[in-house]
Amino acid sequence: MFDSETPPRTERRDAAENRQRILEAAYRLFDQNGVEQVSMNQIAAEAQIGPGTLYRRYRNKGELCLDLMKENIVLLFENIEAYMQENRSAPPSQRLNGLLELFMAFREKKSQLLKGVEDSASTNRNRARTQSPLYLELQQLLVELFDEIALSSGQQPQPNHIFKADMLLMALSSESYSFQKEERGYSPESFLEQIRLTFHLFP
Repeated sequence: MFDSETPPRTERRDAAENRQRILEAAYRLFDQNGVEQVSMNQIAAEAQIGPGTLYRRYRNKGELCLDLMKENIVLLFENIEAYMQENRSAPPSQRLNGLLELFMAFREKKSQLLKGVEDSASTNRNRARTQSPLYLELQQLLVELFDEIALSSGQQPQPNHIFKADMLLMALSSESYSFQKEERGYSPESFLEQIRLTFHLFP
């Protein structure tokens, strides 16, 4: 028997409506002004909710961007999984390069939101970024592929493959990528080529 003073269905409905309003407001503001220029208070005002309601659901813009990107991230990993299955008989170095190309296309298409995910308002931005589901999933895939490359060359998997994956993901981060594009003038294609040369990732 339900407690007459506790309407769980109404609360869930209200929470879902608030979430949708927040996401729609954030998407409009991010699209118009860029993630960096938009504050949490602006998002609350645009969504016509109190700041407390916003912060109870999202501690910072990084979490909000991640929620906006969830479906896109799921689609990215579905595409990666499909690519890996279709090319399972290909050399691991070729599959690694295919993964990088898929991720770079994703980065170009969702650059604003991805930067927001990485630039979490946490006091420790690096920790926030490296503990995100996107980072952890990519890191695991990279380590597995580095291990496969070693085995295919008659070597044993190396402990430094985790370090190598971390360094590669650091090079692919929004901050690094934006700097190389805007300050060094690299196109997405030439940037990826330099990544291959630097990390010896030849198909």
